[in-house]
Amino acid sequence: MITIHWSFSRIPAYLYCLIKSVFQKCVITLRSLTYNHFMDQSYAADVCMEPMFWFVDNFTHAIGPVFVVAVVILTASVVLIAYWIGIPYWWNRNAIVCIVLVIIGHWILSNICFHYYMGVVTPPGYPPQGELITEAVSICKKCISPKPPRTHHCSVCNKCILKMDHHCPWLNNCVGYRNHRYFFLYMVYMVVGVLFVICCGFDIAYTAIFLTPVDSDEPELEGHAVKFNQTGALIPVTDADYLDTSLLDDEPGEECISLWRRRAIVYMTLINCGVFLALGMLSLWHAQLISHGETSIEANINKAETNRMKELGRTYANPYNFGRRKNWKIFLGLIQGRSFARHILLPSAHEPIGDGLRWHTIHDEMIDEWP
Repeated sequence: MITIHWSFSRIPAYLYCLIKSVFQKCVITLRSLTYNHFMDQSYAADVCMEPMFWFVDNFTHAIGPVFVVAVVILTASVVLIAYWIGIPYWWNRNAIVCIVLVIIGHWILSNICFHYYMGVVTPPGYPPQGELITEAVSICKKCISPKPPRTHHCSVCNKCILKMDHHCPWLNNCVGYRNHRYFFLYMVYMVVGVLFVICCGFDIAYTAIFLTPVDSDEPELEGHAVKFNQTGALIPVTDADYLDTSLLDDEPGEECISLWRRRAIVYMTLINCGVFLALGMLSLWHAQLISHGETSIEANINKAETNRMKELGRTYANPYNFGRRKNWKIFLGLIQGRSFARHILLPSAHEPIGDGLRWHTIHDEMIDEWP
C-alpha cells in the first residue's frame, strides 16, 4: 500500500525557484537578442535620446519661423515699453541725460536688428554641388558628396554646412561659415542691450514694484515703505512721494493706466533678467570657443582627440588655434584695413575670411602672412 505525504511548506520555495528560473531565462534571451559589443554609457545615452533627435530633425525646421516671430515680438515689446515709460521718465528727470541715453540705446538697437536680420537671411555656406572639390577630406554619408575641412552635415537642413557650429531654431538657420559672426554679435549686443535697460530702468522698476501702493481690493501689508534721503538716511515714504513719481497719474480716471504700467515694468524685469542670464552664459561660452579657434562641434571632436592622444602618451593640438588674438581677428574678419570701430561697433556686412573650403592651419609654412 502506497502512502502519500503532502508537504505544503515546500510550495513557496518551489514557486520562488520556478519564478527565478523563468526570469533568468527571459533575461538571457533579451540580452542575447540585444547584445552589442560596442555598448557603453555614451551609446546607451544616444539610444535613449533618439526620440528627441527624431523630433529635432523633423520639427525644428517647421517651428523655426515661430521662434523668429517670437524673438521679433519680444524685442519689439521691450522697445515699446522703453519708449512708453523709460524715455518720459528720464526726460522729466534730466533732458540732457535722456538724449544721451536715447542715442546709446538706438545704437545698440540698430546693431541688434542688423545682426539678427543678417543671421536669419544669410546662408551659412554650402559646398559647391556638381564640382570637383580638391580640398575634400571625406565623403558625407548622407549627402554622398565630398566634404571640405570643418564641414558637417545638418540633419535639420539636410545639407552639409561649411564650418558648421550648430542649427539655431531662434534664427531658423544654421550657424556656419558665412553667418557665425552675425550670430555671435547679435548675442553680444542683445546682452549689452538688456544690461543697458536694466541699469537705466532699475530706479523705475524699484519704484513700481516696491514703492507703489497696492490696489484697495488687495490685502493690506503690514509695515511702511521707506526710502533714502539726500544724506543717505532711511525715512518713511509718504503719500506725496507716491504722487510725485512718474509711474502714477494723479488725474481722475487714470488708475487703469498706472496698473498697466506696473505690469509692463514687471514684464520688462522678468524678460530682461532672463535674457541677460541665458544669452550672457551662451555668449561667454561661444567667446571661449572663438578664443580657442573652434566651433561647438569641433570642441567635442578636439576633446575626444585630446583624450585619445593622452592615452597614447602624446599631445593633441587644435590645427586651427593660432592664439587668442589672431583667432579673434580671423573670426571678426579684421583684415585688409578693416577696423574694430567701423566694422564691429557699427553694422557691417563684410564677408568672412577665405572661401570656407580651404583653411590655413598652424602647420602651414606661410601662416605668419595670414591674416
